[in-house]
Amino acid sequence: MLNIRHATVSDVDSITEIYNEAILTTTATFDMEPKTRENRKAWFESHDDRHPILVAELDAKVVGWSCLSEWKPRAAYADTAETSFYVKAEHRGNGIGRQLKEAIIEEARRLKFHTLIAGAAEGSDASLHLNKSFGFEVVGTFKQIGRKFGKALDVTYLQKFLD
Repeated sequence: MLNIRHATVSDVDSITEIYNEAILTTTATFDMEPKTRENRKAWFESHDDRHPILVAELDAKVVGWSCLSEWKPRAAYADTAETSFYVKAEHRGNGIGRQLKEAIIEEARRLKFHTLIAGAAEGSDASLHLNKSFGFEVVGTFKQIGRKFGKALDVTYLQKFLD
């Protein structure tokens, strides 16, 4: 049975492993080089009570994570957060991403965010579909904004209002 809970510092190694797998094999992130544990620990510590990180455990192993991140550092954006989620490759397609997305949206509601943002790069069709299924609406596409795996890629941004 899948258990979704708030991440702790002891989850940083698993989060790093899952993120590095995505860096090397997907367009879900435009990071190009694997991250160190120290880098991900600093990232983890940059998240606070208002910007939580959740992990999904299956048989006591972390198989995915999601988070709310600050959209922009200016105070006027305080009620907006960006959502992200990543699932270990061998567990994709089993509904874990859906459960993580649902849980992070509920966290955003609890924290009284007004709007959520999500980005889906070209080639991340499952992410685009999943976001749309939760009521995120496409608000625009930046054309050829990033380059990964030798190809210029578009990024589509989506938005969901919570109140």
